[in-house]
Amino acid sequence: MDAPISPDVLGTPTGIADPYPAYRAFRGPSPVRYLRLPAGPMTGRTEPLYAWGLLRHADVLAAIRDPETFSSQSTSVFKTMPKMSLLHDDPPHHTRMRRLVSKAFSPQRIASLSEWIGRTANELLDTAGTKGPVELMATYAVPLPMRVIAGMLGVPASDYPSFKLWSEAVIAYVGIPAEERARRTQEMMVYLTQIIAARRAQPAEDLISALVATEVDGASLTDAEIRGFAAVLLIAGNETTTNLIGNMMALLADRPELWQRARENRSLVEPIIEEVLRYESPVQRFPRITTRPVRIGEAEIAAGEVVDIVYGAANRDPAVFEDPDSFRPERPTNNQHLGFGLGTHFCLGAPLARLEARITLNTFLDRFPTLGRGEGPAVRQQAAPVSLGYKSLPLVLGG
Repeated sequence: MDAPISPDVLGTPTGIADPYPAYRAFRGPSPVRYLRLPAGPMTGRTEPLYAWGLLRHADVLAAIRDPETFSSQSTSVFKTMPKMSLLHDDPPHHTRMRRLVSKAFSPQRIASLSEWIGRTANELLDTAGTKGPVELMATYAVPLPMRVIAGMLGVPASDYPSFKLWSEAVIAYVGIPAEERARRTQEMMVYLTQIIAARRAQPAEDLISALVATEVDGASLTDAEIRGFAAVLLIAGNETTTNLIGNMMALLADRPELWQRARENRSLVEPIIEEVLRYESPVQRFPRITTRPVRIGEAEIAAGEVVDIVYGAANRDPAVFEDPDSFRPERPTNNQHLGFGLGTHFCLGAPLARLEARITLNTFLDRFPTLGRGEGPAVRQQAAPVSLGYKSLPLVLGG
């Protein structure tokens, strides 16, 4: 018989690497209060931080739809996190920001990237080798989104390694000391400030230049707003797509029959991607701050509390998804997951992440008749509560 677990496991490396046992154990009494961040030099906190986790689909939906009560301005509590445009904004400022940014992040702009992303995907695989053992994260899943975001922003390839260090610094609450996170974050902001100044002086054909030039009703973005949105792209765009690709390929490596079916029937590609987003959501949770006392279920939550909207748990809620702990790409299409959020904060980069995943899967299916696990162990990341993904994923690409 399994030993009982505490909700506090959700804030530990074990609970970050595999949160699903805790989701199943505590969905009934949700919302559940747990230790989000311990005190100490690693977190930079003098007192522990507790949070309420919303694990039921209905509670998550209600919170997403009520930004007046569940504010996105969590940097007031998470002091080492830089303010990122859209992610940490509430209406009406969020609404204005989204209108401005959407013009520079249009479906046409994303669609135009398809051929270039396809070339980049094949270049990475050519470098990795045509078949045999490969460590997917370092050779493909990390560099592809990094190159795409860097290319969109118009920054040089030589700066790619810094992007990963900056991303890790912002999201890895329990893996990097607070002082080191602050240093890396400041380094990122200085870098972005310099890029923005360069584009104001001499525009180029890139997204930062487009953001500099964007106006809606005579209003344009400030340097701080552009910097905040560029940070979102570098961090959220990077990490989310990397984790989506890694989770997808690991799941398919364990399902050789599905791999063969997808090679023969490419109509399965998009359902596979959507089921990965539900089954192993790259973004597991995201914090909100209550602006007033609120009652959820049996819990009385005071104003100023951290409330985690746990997308990963909502996407496995048996009240909404039949047989939720099974990976079923052909599940009914009316079972809509929350892998990219919903409503006001629906992920602006969702079309880009889906495009990169679609190109990735089709490229691998084209090139490799078989896919399997490698000899070494796969290692999940254990430092960033917001994410579910791999640090290392050994695979064997069959030729």
